[in-house]
Amino acid sequence: MSYFLKKTKNKKGLYLQIYSGALSKERGHVVQSCYRSLGYYDDLVASGIDDPIAHFQKEVDGLNAEERIRKQAGKGKKIGEKGPLKSIGYFPLKRIMEELDVERYLDLWQGVRGFRFGLYDALSSLVFARVIAPCSKRATFHDVLPQLFGGQDISYDQILECCEFLGSEYSKLTELFAALTERKYGTRTGTTYFDCTNFYFEIDREDDFRKKGPSKEMKKDPIVGLGLLLDADMIPIGMKMYPGNQSEKPVLREIVAELKEKNRIKGRTIHVADKGLNCAENITKARRDGDGYIFSKSVKQLPEKEKIWVTMNSDDWVDVLDSAGSLHYRYKECVDKFPYSYTTDEGKTVTVSLTEKRVLTWSPKLAEKKTYEIRKLAEKAKALCYSEAKRSEFGDSGKYIDFCSFDDGRKAVASINQKAIDRDLELAGYNLIVTSETRMSAREIYSTYHSLWRIEESFRVMKSSLDARPVFLQKEDCIKGHFLICYIAVLLVRILQVHILKGRFGSPEIMKFMRDFKVAQTGRGEYMNMSIASPFIDELSASLGIPLNNLFLDSNVLRKMGLKD
Repeated sequence: MSYFLKKTKNKKGLYLQIYSGALSKERGHVVQSCYRSLGYYDDLVASGIDDPIAHFQKEVDGLNAEERIRKQAGKGKKIGEKGPLKSIGYFPLKRIMEELDVERYLDLWQGVRGFRFGLYDALSSLVFARVIAPCSKRATFHDVLPQLFGGQDISYDQILECCEFLGSEYSKLTELFAALTERKYGTRTGTTYFDCTNFYFEIDREDDFRKKGPSKEMKKDPIVGLGLLLDADMIPIGMKMYPGNQSEKPVLREIVAELKEKNRIKGRTIHVADKGLNCAENITKARRDGDGYIFSKSVKQLPEKEKIWVTMNSDDWVDVLDSAGSLHYRYKECVDKFPYSYTTDEGKTVTVSLTEKRVLTWSPKLAEKKTYEIRKLAEKAKALCYSEAKRSEFGDSGKYIDFCSFDDGRKAVASINQKAIDRDLELAGYNLIVTSETRMSAREIYSTYHSLWRIEESFRVMKSSLDARPVFLQKEDCIKGHFLICYIAVLLVRILQVHILKGRFGSPEIMKFMRDFKVAQTGRGEYMNMSIASPFIDELSASLGIPLNNLFLDSNVLRKMGLKD
């Protein structure tokens, strides 16, 4: 078997994958398959990888080197003997799982359900395997679990049985992990961050759970929605899954209510979310429950009277400079009463007037980005207009088109709506933040809201690093179990990042260490450290008091890691 880096160009950009190839005796030629999907080049750069091609080519070279070692070590050996290389980079997560005392609670479940396998061992193995080498459950069983140090005594059918159980009880298990995390490390729920995303399925037909809806990847496949709630340290404390055709907005209310009830949180919390979750009902419920909120609000959807305040020239603007002395952003603020209306389930319209602070910001970088996007859409609209394209072909650029239909059967006529283009260009670069926290300073509000990028990082870890998409499982509970495994993996990585490493390293460095840290058995009761020296290993070694940078690791060192032969 050999590995290579596959680079595929499509409309969205350059997509990278690691492929494996092996000679098939049945087919008489080399059969290639996807070993691991890496993601789009630009997304990988945005995640902190400067040169994704060079970065992952090194990983491919490492895989090929390991394959050569396995082949050399396998000469003359009998079928079923273990390979010399073992992955141990997941050991910090294993230590965290043990410190949380998860096994004690899962053993109670196992006793009731009567599983013929260790529930804790199965769950932890699937989480560690997801971190080491994310792939399908079948590939996990055949290729990844054997790499874990100490081996895992579980069958493929038991893996699927475990996933199905995890999915059926995913709500209770997220509650369990939240409670154990709070007990061991403490959670800061005075400020909570919330956002939603979705995951696509490469299937043709919908079912009760996988429904077609607005996909983040612009896919037309059925999707499933996932809402994630994080505390002030960006530690996951709640997850909610829902059919892809449902609105995201009620999920915020549901998950916060569930969290506060299950974890007996009685204090005031401030909910931070993007404009997609900003609605009158979420705002009024937060105030009714004694909580607060920091949401962004679409400037384009403001009433004309409020838009005047946005665009008017005044002396109220305050400039904020970056470290180089250039304009980072400018802001102005006001406190006033604003009306909010929503319709109850009974069809009754409720209108309330709430006092809130509004912070309007203008960013030169955001203005440049939005201006480019608007002009690009406008040019697309003009080109399609001149070519007399069908209305369905305009997509997002259709907002800059006026369509005139005719009753006599003639084709609809399209013309450019220049006023709409000019209006969007005028508002480019502006962002409005609305909050119940009238005593909080504008800069603090801005900083708190813009910490939302960290929840986007959690989704990026889940989607890219843990390869949570696309999903090929069929049963609803198995699908939920799959995402629970990804959720627990993100939770453990965040605990390592925040509480063990004190925020000194990012997720890409942590994931790289866990995937690259391997040992080879020398045959004398000791193991040779195959990892490459790095500042991260030095820091982790110092933090844990374990000599991770030694060339030889004996049984005593492995026991300190929580690993056993």
